[in-house]
Order: sequence, then structure tokens, then C-alpha cells
Amino acid sequence: MAIYTLRNRVERCFNKLKNSRRLATRYDKTASSFLGFVDISCIRLWLRYLST
Repeated sequence: MAIYTLRNRVERCFNKLKNSRRLATRYDKTASSFLGFVDISCIRLWLRYLST
């Protein structure tokens, strides 16, 4: 049961990240700029989580 809970949490996180069009379509040409935007998106999700 615990594995399902963790898997569900990870899948929900990826779905929230894919709401950003730039991540879903991967407009960035280099891996470093793409990963930088992934970091920014994760920080935005984390800040949104902290504010609730």
C-alpha cells in the first residue's frame, strides 16, 4: 500500500509539471536549459505547496 501511495504522489507531481507547456513540448534545445526550467517549475510547485 505504501508503494502505491508514493507512486501516486510521483505521478501527480509529473502531471503538475507537464501543465507547463514549455516542459511538455520541450522547446529548449540544450539539456542544461531544459533542466534549469524543470528546477524553476519544481520550485514554483514547492512554493505553491508551502503557501497553502
